[in-house]
Amino acid sequence: MSLPDGYTWRPMRLSDAALIAERSADYTSALLGFAKHSPEDVANYLRDPGTNLETDGWVVLGPDGFVGSATAVPVTGGSHVNVDILSSDPVVLDWLLEQAEGRGGEGAVMRVGAIRQDELLPGVLMARGYVIGTAVHRMRIDFDGPVARPFEPDGVVVRRGAPDEASRRAAHGVLMEAFAEQPGTLPRPYDEWVASRESRSTFDWSQVTIVELDGRAVGMTECNDNFVSTDNCGYVGRLAVVPSARGRGLAKYLLRNAFAVDSAAGRSGTILHVDTNNPTPAVALYTGVGMRPDLISDIWQRTIRPA
Repeated sequence: MSLPDGYTWRPMRLSDAALIAERSADYTSALLGFAKHSPEDVANYLRDPGTNLETDGWVVLGPDGFVGSATAVPVTGGSHVNVDILSSDPVVLDWLLEQAEGRGGEGAVMRVGAIRQDELLPGVLMARGYVIGTAVHRMRIDFDGPVARPFEPDGVVVRRGAPDEASRRAAHGVLMEAFAEQPGTLPRPYDEWVASRESRSTFDWSQVTIVELDGRAVGMTECNDNFVSTDNCGYVGRLAVVPSARGRGLAKYLLRNAFAVDSAAGRSGTILHVDTNNPTPAVALYTGVGMRPDLISDIWQRTIRPA
């Protein structure tokens, strides 16, 4: 298919981050009353070493300037492709999806998130054969006052920060073991994982917390400042406990520890995302410590088949 007459496209550039963040904020604020992404979050995503903007990003320009953008980033060895797409024009959305699908090899699962209040994008996705595979809830807790640090569970050693390779490999090992039952959410190989974290303006290795049992790392949180500028909230990017250590209250401890750290830093609350298809009772865990969803995105999926 072709773009409308007078429309052109070019590969995305890192310098587009501010404009994309602004247009995304306009679009999502009209639907939600607040911006879904912070400017830092957008810039971090485009800066990530796993994102090749020359081949995986598109910006569409019309007679009056910007009319749409998309990225299509292969993950988990190319078995899945995460698509982030933005336009208020259904023809442009359709064209961008066609370009994104070209980045997925045969059998790859394309994944596109659409907030529940959006009626435009889901209509375009359905017309292209996408179906809802799962939903992601953005969970949030707002603090009424100072949050005290929780007591450490019996027998647990807490390591705050991951300043060296040994601690970073321990944290990454927990992620790999904890998410082994969810292949589409596995973290990247160690070197790529480290490089992606170090490319982010909102992350520091001091924001990693590791818990050990009997000298072995069994749980971790990886936090960042993605939502400080927009919501004055801390963000739990990853929380993981290996299967053999579940049921001991470690996940609840790690969450409450994150709340206390954010409160001490003057944050208004803490945010995280959870996949409702998570095989662990994650949603119940988060609601059990006082978190509530303030945004729900459906994840639309389509498997690339031979032409």
